[in-house]
Amino acid sequence: MVRFSFCGVELATIGSGALYWPARKALMVADLHFEKASWYAKSGQMLPPYDTAATLGELEALVAASGATEIWCLGDSFHDAAGCKRMAPAEQARLRALTAAVRWHWIVGNHDSGAADMADHCGGELMPDTFVDGLLLTHEANPAETRPELSGHFHPKLRLSLRGRSVARRCFIAGATKLILPAFGALTGGLDAHDPVIRKAVGGRAQALVPVADRLLRFPLAA
Repeated sequence: MVRFSFCGVELATIGSGALYWPARKALMVADLHFEKASWYAKSGQMLPPYDTAATLGELEALVAASGATEIWCLGDSFHDAAGCKRMAPAEQARLRALTAAVRWHWIVGNHDSGAADMADHCGGELMPDTFVDGLLLTHEANPAETRPELSGHFHPKLRLSLRGRSVARRCFIAGATKLILPAFGALTGGLDAHDPVIRKAVGGRAQALVPVADRLLRFPLAA
C-alpha cells in the first residue's frame, strides 16, 4: 500500500486498483463487472468464462490481507442487473460469504442500475451516491460537484512508450477534488488517462497516479 492525502483524508492505493481508507478500515473498488463474459455469451460472443472467479479471487485476497471491515463498491459491480442470478453456485457462495463477513455497500452504477428492482443481489446493501466522513462516494464523476468525490466508471489506464514498447497500466486519476479509481474487474478494458472525457470530468490540474512497490508515481495530464 502507498499512502497519500486526498482533500485532507488519508488513503492508500493498492496496485490491483483498490483504495484503502485506514481511518475506517474500508476498501473501495470500482467496476467489478461480475458476469461480463456470460452476458456476452447470451448474444453468441463467447469469451473465457473465468472473469467472475478471477475478480472474486482478487477481492478475497485483498480483504484478507488488509483486514478491512467495510467494503464500498463504486458502481458497475455486476455487468447487468441479472449478474448475481447468473453466477455459478460456487462463485455465488463465495460472494455471499464475502458480503456477509464485512459491512458491504453496493453503489449503483449505469450497468447495474436495474439491481435496485431485484430481491437478491448476493448480499450487501444497495445504495445511491453516499457522502461519508467528508467524501462523496459515487459511480461517475460529476463536473458540477464541488465536494471531494471518489468514483469509477471510466476504467482509466495510463499508456506510455518505454524503450520503443507501448505499455498500459491501470491508474488512478486525481484532480483538486476528484479521484477516479481504475476498473478492478478482470475482464474490463480501459480509457486512456489523457482522453478529453476524463479531463472534462476531473477538471483543473489532473494527474495519473500509478502505485509501484512502495512509491506512487505521478504523471501530469495535459489540459
